[in-house]
Amino acid sequence: MQTVVIGGNGGIGNAFVKLLVGKGTNDVIATYHNTKPAQELTQNDNVKWFQLDATDESAVSDFCEKLGDVGLFINAVGMLHDDQHKPEKSTRNLDKDYFIKSMTTNTLPTMLFAKHMPLHFRHKQSAVFATISARVGSIEENYLGGWYSYRASKAALNQVLKTLSIEWRRNLPNVCVVALHPGTTDTALSKPFQKNVPAEQLFTADKSVMLMSDVISHLTPEISGKFFSFDGENLPW
Repeated sequence: MQTVVIGGNGGIGNAFVKLLVGKGTNDVIATYHNTKPAQELTQNDNVKWFQLDATDESAVSDFCEKLGDVGLFINAVGMLHDDQHKPEKSTRNLDKDYFIKSMTTNTLPTMLFAKHMPLHFRHKQSAVFATISARVGSIEENYLGGWYSYRASKAALNQVLKTLSIEWRRNLPNVCVVALHPGTTDTALSKPFQKNVPAEQLFTADKSVMLMSDVISHLTPEISGKFFSFDGENLPW
């Protein structure tokens, strides 16, 4: 049974790959976009790496055709800012291209994999389809405002996952579909926004992934369609 990590060379994705390798997990399939992964991981016989643009449907389709039966799928692709844009504090800061880029990066890949992955979950064994979301994507917990593009893209992602869980409850009842909040993690994504984060609330990627891995280990198809924090808290949509 294969374990698939999309965005395996990002901060959280890479930590997942390292954790899986450390546990001796066989048949790990990981992807990277532009930057090649570290040599220590590319030379591990238990990991196969593929270069992939997770927003390109043709590329996603071709990649999925190479897969066998999948027991765990993790999409760790995401963006909060780029070289030209930071999260908006006000609608005055809204930039159409940045908004579309956020939606494309944070929401579209999960939809594409949901479209092209079902064949690989038809083995009837319990499986997990997980995507890294963010607590700021919760509409109910939005008390501070701001960060329009990121919030909207993660809220859209959460809606996709919830809707997918309903569809797959009928078609793939063996699969648990979940959104996972990693906490504030010390990665390139959060680096510009760590100044006011208390030290005890800033996790290394390894710690965040260790905690999320424990959450994943307790998932069952019966609780599909949930949004979980790294500590197992069931978050409101």
